Amino acid sequence: MSTSQRVRLAQELHDGIAQDLVGLGYALDFIYAKESNDELRSDLRTLRLDVITLIDRVRCEIFELRNSAHSSEELVSVPEVRAELNRIFNEIIENSIKHSGASTLEISVSDNGIGGAYNRAGHHGLQGIAERTQALGGDLELVSNFTGTHFQLSIPMKHT
Repeated sequence: MSTSQRVRLAQELHDGIAQDLVGLGYALDFIYAKESNDELRSDLRTLRLDVITLIDRVRCEIFELRNSAHSSEELVSVPEVRAELNRIFNEIIENSIKHSGASTLEISVSDNGIGGAYNRAGHHGLQGIAERTQALGGDLELVSNFTGTHFQLSIPMKHT
């Protein structure tokens, strides 16, 4: 794909799908604010988090298209990396649940970035992580500073 085709595709993604997803997110926020049923609010919250994930994926694709337009080197797609990491973690967790006999699953994820992970108005990622961890009866520790961000989850394993 030529540079101009990549740039045009990135523009179309930005002006089309990305904007539509943002609009959908705002609509979900509006419905969520008006809804009084806790079960429906929970479902709307989950749907909103899914929309946020999709927006991130589209933005990453836009970034990759624009970056690769200026580089002859083929870059690994961020969504591709995310998909592979999801598969890896799903397999690890599935094996722990099925085969380990453990009473607790500990998950630790760290990066060496710039830190700054904290709850912000209009951003629901960290809140969603905390809510999902709590719903599983688990504990979450988050440390984020100039040396990076560290998540530590501890989830009780329920065996049937």
